[in-house]
Amino acid sequence: MRNYVTGNTVEKTFRAGCSIDEANVYKETKQYTYKDGAQFVFMDLSTFEEIRLNESDVGERTKWLKEGMDCNVLFWNGKIIDFELPITVKLTVVDVDPGIKGDTAQGGSKPATLDTGAVVNVPLFVNIGDEILVDTRAGEYRSRA
Repeated sequence: MRNYVTGNTVEKTFRAGCSIDEANVYKETKQYTYKDGAQFVFMDLSTFEEIRLNESDVGERTKWLKEGMDCNVLFWNGKIIDFELPITVKLTVVDVDPGIKGDTAQGGSKPATLDTGAVVNVPLFVNIGDEILVDTRAGEYRSRA
């Protein structure tokens, strides 16, 4: 079982016939619109209602957030307990060293800075201005967009 509020995971064995009350957890799709100081503002596209998450709630996922991105916000008893990024996001390379010609039979990679400030390793053929797809779960380059 996972506690979404604290993030802890616990293994628990239940006997046959035991019943557990189902948690009132639901997801809503919200669009990340902008950052206001230390808060991230998400908007419901049907009601235009805004919700705010603190930097501590967002954590390391900040580096994948881009304005206009749709995210799933998780609610429990009307309270926000978590949010999920899309599995892959399209980001633009803003800084990368030029590719080095030579032995590339082994593949090879180089660090690239993206428009959100994140740094990922990319293949040697990726240049400044290229749009790439990044896996937000592992923080890895997937392909060119």
